[in-house]
Amino acid sequence: MYPEERQQAVTTLISQRGRMSVADLSDTFGVTTETVRRDLALLERLGHVRRVHGGAVPAASLTVTEPGMTERDHTRAEQKDRIAKRAAAYLPPSGGSVLFDAGTTTGRIIPELPSDLDLTVITNSVPIAARLAGLNSVTLHLLGGRVRGITQAAVGEEALRILDVLRVDVAFIGTNALSVGHGLSTPDTEEAAVKRAMVRCANHVVVVADSSKVGREHLVSFAPIHSVDILVTDAEISSADRAHFHDQGIEVVIA
Repeated sequence: MYPEERQQAVTTLISQRGRMSVADLSDTFGVTTETVRRDLALLERLGHVRRVHGGAVPAASLTVTEPGMTERDHTRAEQKDRIAKRAAAYLPPSGGSVLFDAGTTTGRIIPELPSDLDLTVITNSVPIAARLAGLNSVTLHLLGGRVRGITQAAVGEEALRILDVLRVDVAFIGTNALSVGHGLSTPDTEEAAVKRAMVRCANHVVVVADSSKVGREHLVSFAPIHSVDILVTDAEISSADRAHFHDQGIEVVIA
């Protein structure tokens, strides 16, 4: 394979995976890590990729935009379904309290709730609250505030005041992006503030995110990576990323 062909293939693979490590690219293309680094340096100068610690991500991975709920719900739906089923294993025992962050992956956990599990549930998500409202086993608290149309999540001072005085057993947190350097991140400052408060008030933080989020960075970081106890993701996460998260004390669970 000529260098130009390899570099085009590297660009395509990074675009498809969301992030690739130098080691994985070296193994994939049968070249040295030094060759991979030279390729990535060239591709970054051309604007095709952006180098990050240990590898590279697509050039557009640092962004301030976010897709709507319908688009997000249909993106990587199978992976999200598996992640939600696996994440349900981390629900607290009967009588416990749980916080569900707004999101299409966190919302998929709701059908997995055992019918005989009595829980106090807090959420800022209008769709999640609607699904929980009819469950006799759930004592539901919906956080107030302004509802963002794009995520259907309550944000603002009212939500933050309540979260400031709460302590829950488990928080299931969604994120637009996560990396070792930038932590958990999202494009909107108000949503980031609520997510930050959710992480802060939980005894146990379970992040549910498909592997396309790994290595990406959005505008606002709302929690450092070491604040996560468990990351539930899919099998496409690279071995290098799993190792990086493990080094930060995070249990990575593959769905």
